Amino acid sequence: MTGTTGTTGDRGDLGGRAGRMVMVVPTYNEAENLEWIVERLLRAVPETDVLVVDDGSPDGTGALADALAAREPRVRVVHRTEKAGLGAAYLHGFAVALEHGYDVVGEMDADGSHQPEQLPRLMAALSDGADLVIGARWIKGGSVVNWSPFRKALSVGGNLYARVLLGIPVHDITAGFRLFRATTLRTIDLNDVESVGYCFQTDLTLRTVRAGLRVVEVPIEFLERERGESKMNGAVATESLRRITRWGLEERSKQLRGVLSQESRSARTGPVERQGRGLR
Repeated sequence: MTGTTGTTGDRGDLGGRAGRMVMVVPTYNEAENLEWIVERLLRAVPETDVLVVDDGSPDGTGALADALAAREPRVRVVHRTEKAGLGAAYLHGFAVALEHGYDVVGEMDADGSHQPEQLPRLMAALSDGADLVIGARWIKGGSVVNWSPFRKALSVGGNLYARVLLGIPVHDITAGFRLFRATTLRTIDLNDVESVGYCFQTDLTLRTVRAGLRVVEVPIEFLERERGESKMNGAVATESLRRITRWGLEERSKQLRGVLSQESRSARTGPVERQGRGLR
């Protein structure tokens, strides 16, 4: 991975805890939120570890993360030298988690949008046999707080567009509150993932479904951040739309080629089969 300057903490193997679960929390300018959200996470699920992946935040988030790690053995920090996108930060964190032998690797935002107190819901679904669990806003029981009607419509419409175009039965394909089995991450091959923005979530969901693995959505209440600035912007949304459209068209083209190939084989073998029946 590029942009790495090291991992802080001196408490031995990152994967040494019996729980074998780690939550990857990417940060960029989250000094107002990081300590608050990590403390809530560790209270809600004491058996988890936390891996903060900081992309060189100029507001001092990285230093705050180091201070947390210095006093809390369940927290570790990876420092990256540049802001390379959400997907790149998650891929780096996943690689570190897999390297250190975790069985479950989760992801969540640092801004409080994903409530740590709801994480046990995702853990229960994983225990029931899921390979990927998504904390979903747009299923029965899910909700969003403090979003404008326009933003809700944009998110629901974007997820519907992706679901129809990609042909996968997931209602909140862009959600970022997740738990993966380590075996899932290894199966879907993270080495050739190109997505760096928010479409990273769609990319990994699509790969998981195509691998024939089980994806389960559980309802959550998503809260709009109260402190700091959102990383979502027009460029990020445009990248997501472009990539989803490309993936969808590629999938439909592959399906069409398969149908045409089958029809071609049927056209060639059909007369021979009929002739054979006549000879008998």
